[in-house]
Amino acid sequence: MVDRRDADTAAVLKGAEIIDLQEEGSHGVLLLHGFGDTPQTLSLLARRLHKAGYSVLAPLLPGHGRTMDAFKKSRAEEWIDAARQALMSMRARHDAVSVAGLSMGGALAVLVAARDSQIPALILIAPYLGMPRTLRFAAATHRLWDRFAGEINARNPRSIHDAIERERNLAYGSVTGRTLFELSKVVYRARSVLPQVTAPTLIIQSREDPRVGPNVAKFALARIGATEKQLVWTEGSGHIITVDYCRERVFSEVEQWLRRHESRGRQPPTSNKAAVERP
Repeated sequence: MVDRRDADTAAVLKGAEIIDLQEEGSHGVLLLHGFGDTPQTLSLLARRLHKAGYSVLAPLLPGHGRTMDAFKKSRAEEWIDAARQALMSMRARHDAVSVAGLSMGGALAVLVAARDSQIPALILIAPYLGMPRTLRFAAATHRLWDRFAGEINARNPRSIHDAIERERNLAYGSVTGRTLFELSKVVYRARSVLPQVTAPTLIIQSREDPRVGPNVAKFALARIGATEKQLVWTEGSGHIITVDYCRERVFSEVEQWLRRHESRGRQPPTSNKAAVERP
């Protein structure tokens, strides 16, 4: 295991800092960002939720928002542990804490929720719960080619259709064989525990996502153990839908889901509800 301090020694990039908008006692929302990215992708959502009366924390995952060297040293276990520690930290300040994750943050959110039945609501935004076959193969064989290939450009302009927001994005834009392997471990573990998730779950997915295919969102909806679950589709945006053209729709859906389940745990459980998929 790499010492997290080694992966975090580099200075944090401006704009990539932790987002901490917490106030004692109010309903908390933990926001988890994606692979190679930063809380910057969640800043607009964080401000929207805080304005609506929620306490919000979006931690910066180990190795992220610093340098590629720090990223290459970070590991899946550190990212998972950071998400769990952030939830524990919020629990000390709030009566209830819901969890939302974007991309790999969605996979981390699943791992957190699978071990915690007290989460009132779970929100998976373009959750990275499935890797394309070529990436799975590359991750599995990374020891054979990583040292020769070095850093690989992973930018995709279709991930954010909004040109202004695409330019603002602070993601590294590169991967290595080892970081792909660490991502694959998060994905595999999250997929395996989907049936253990009991929190009411909202999945928001763009039909034009270049990184997460529609089949992945449908798989998650079918496999997740929650009796109340819903898949909402958006259009006109890419993968990072919290900053893309459909973001207002995303924010509205997130807020409505949180409001609907604020009292969960303080009232008798509702009857079983079938999975719902809607445009």
